[in-house]
Amino acid sequence: MKAILFVITLLMSLVFGSCNSEPTLQKYFVENTENKDFIALDISSNILNVDKTKLTVAQSEALHSFDKMNVLAFKLNDKNKAKFETERAKVNLILKDPKYQQLMKFGSGKQGASVSYVGTDDHINEFVFFANKNDAGFAVIRVLGKDMNPTNIMNMISVLKESKIDLEQLKPLQELIKK
Repeated sequence: MKAILFVITLLMSLVFGSCNSEPTLQKYFVENTENKDFIALDISSNILNVDKTKLTVAQSEALHSFDKMNVLAFKLNDKNKAKFETERAKVNLILKDPKYQQLMKFGSGKQGASVSYVGTDDHINEFVFFANKNDAGFAVIRVLGKDMNPTNIMNMISVLKESKIDLEQLKPLQELIKK
């Protein structure tokens, strides 16, 4: 009987002890998706509404490397200013993790943005755009894909220019932009 209890205790400690409790963007998105202060969207690649027969080989490859975007936006109002500061600090802390390699950062005291990525230079699995404005809120956009690279991103921009974006998927963000 003691041996069975020991084995059960050992298995439980392995299961619960091996769980990574460090914050990640994915956990942050899951925790805040239903929060009333946030607007959450999952945007699939079909939002681009592009005629694939008219794409170059490079553009097709870029489009194929893109899976989806997750958007999480905090809408600031008079009642949640303290929470805004707390939540923005959480995102900044997560993005300081070495797995998020920062490409660029710009802005001033009242607003700013950064672009980071996860993966290697030629095999990027995630781009992260983080933008904030002290009088409106902040947004975190995760662009998820397979083996994306900087060339694919540049080609994706040309695909975006030719696309007829389905704005219906973006309606929830209009509230945040109106401020």
